[in-house]
Amino acid sequence: MTNEMLPPLILHPFADAGGPDKLVESSRASLMLQGLLPPGERDSEDLDRALLEGRFCEIRMLFYVGKDLVRWIEQCLEHVKRNPETDRSINFQSFAAYLVHHTPPAVQAKLRKWGVADYKSIFTRALGLSAIFALAPERRTLSEEFIRNYYRYADQMFLCRQNQSGFCDIGDRNFDFEIYASGEYSRMLEKEWAES
Repeated sequence: MTNEMLPPLILHPFADAGGPDKLVESSRASLMLQGLLPPGERDSEDLDRALLEGRFCEIRMLFYVGKDLVRWIEQCLEHVKRNPETDRSINFQSFAAYLVHHTPPAVQAKLRKWGVADYKSIFTRALGLSAIFALAPERRTLSEEFIRNYYRYADQMFLCRQNQSGFCDIGDRNFDFEIYASGEYSRMLEKEWAES
């Protein structure tokens, strides 16, 4: 039996000024605050500020990943609804669970190639944050408590959204999909158009 191809998951780049540097600095600050690295000449206030800046950068990046994941889930729902034999209990939560818990091996391999080791947490948190924010959050609108521990809130929001309604587990279905960075996908389409 052949796999049914779902629409491709296309992830758009997100660039924040100094984003990668803020993330590295935040990780170092976290380790210093936990006593796992020596703080050097930095005080705890400076380390906490670096931690919060990096965490806020993570929130914004996950927000945009979440937009892409939600768009993909909506496309998948449209795709399966065109088939009259589709189980009508397949819903948003079905595809969210499929994405997180039944990611196809080729997609997992590509994510690892991109340097994404813990894709389950990224997908879970991105979908959790998408349940909260309609627009990219501004720094001043979030409490320091939320920024510091956003990943706990995002994980819980994902679970809350998943538990909103019963859903059909589609992990054993023959669904498959591919993942692309938006630039990669654009180049692929241009090549196909040039060949036709």
